[in-house]
Amino acid sequence: MLAEWAVNLMQTLGGVGAAVVVGLDNLFPPIPSELVLPLAGFSASKGVFSLPAALFWTTLGSVAGAVIVYLAGMLLGRDRTRRLVARIPLVKVTDFDKSEAWFTRHGTKAVFFGRMVPLFRSFISLPAGVERMNFPKFLALTTLGSLIWNTAFVGAGYLLGENWHRVDAYAGIFQKLVLAALALAVALFVATRLRHRPKPDPEATEVFRRVKQ
Repeated sequence: MLAEWAVNLMQTLGGVGAAVVVGLDNLFPPIPSELVLPLAGFSASKGVFSLPAALFWTTLGSVAGAVIVYLAGMLLGRDRTRRLVARIPLVKVTDFDKSEAWFTRHGTKAVFFGRMVPLFRSFISLPAGVERMNFPKFLALTTLGSLIWNTAFVGAGYLLGENWHRVDAYAGIFQKLVLAALALAVALFVATRLRHRPKPDPEATEVFRRVKQ
């Protein structure tokens, strides 16, 4: 059972175990972060490590896993990355295609918000690596997005204790809020660009009109 294995690993290795478990979420997407993160909070509530340590190690694991995936995308390129994804058990190539389309459409915002959406959080690093996104920016956005996501679920697991499994019931609501925030961010970006669009030069407009005549 995944939950039992994760708890045993955390009890054996402490914070390092939490980092390993969470990092695997990036390397093997079928491992759900919505499960392992509350378990880290539960372990913290039992005194395996402190709550700040749980947040530090889980975020470190998230970032480390994301960096490995980023480097894989950068070194392999799109076609070989896509073929590799097709060989991963329980993973569909369409998941990579959707993440790539999301990255193409939203750019750096996709890296930040993608850390808070299941499957996308694992795959979004691949197109970022393929497109050789600025690494310091990738690292900063990945760290911030991971910290927000991890704080929500580790904190919930810490507060619920033995009832950590109830976190899953609220995961869908949190994910919808993230997607709504992304849509709002895109809308504000477009509105700002349109508002500050340079006004046409009257003289240039007149010259263009005369040329057309």
